[in-house]
Amino acid sequence: MLKNLLKKLQIISSWYFIIGLVISSVVAVVALRNNNVTALRLRDAVTQADKDNSDVEAALKTLREYVYSHMNTNLASGPNAIKPPVQLKYRYDRLVAAEKARVSASNARIYTEAQATCEKQFPEGLSGRGRVPCIQDYVTKHGEQEQPVPDALYKFDFASPVWSPDLAGWSVLLVGLFALILVVRVALEYWLRYYVKNEL
Repeated sequence: MLKNLLKKLQIISSWYFIIGLVISSVVAVVALRNNNVTALRLRDAVTQADKDNSDVEAALKTLREYVYSHMNTNLASGPNAIKPPVQLKYRYDRLVAAEKARVSASNARIYTEAQATCEKQFPEGLSGRGRVPCIQDYVTKHGEQEQPVPDALYKFDFASPVWSPDLAGWSVLLVGLFALILVVRVALEYWLRYYVKNEL
């Protein structure tokens, strides 16, 4: 009985599984690399949209959806990778500059108000003895400080799935399947040969 099983097993050559393993491995490597390259290209599109002050939300949405639905799209890999990997630097810099300009304009208006108010209170002379401290006090009380722009709102990191139902995912699954079948087939043949040999 074991001899018959061994003969039937030998009809199915290990080479079929080795060839399947090699082909699925090549497809898996190419597909995984393509997933990563596409994610990097989409990240560059986000950076360009940020730089051009165009539709960053649409570019971010496209990147997020792609990363969430494809394996091997981790953007923060490598020793010199920036973390988090997606940063809207140009948008953040524009907001910081706008806040500085707003505070500067507001404080200039307040300084003018301070001069007018203090001139009424201390009308004598160009500088007036109490006018400078009055202006300083008015500006201190009514002046504005820059509000820090929280940079965390302009930094993003998207997690890719461990496995995804795309070409990369299915080919990785096939690699595992072919490897498992090959190991089981070789082990079973070895075991059957050993027992058939011992039966004789």
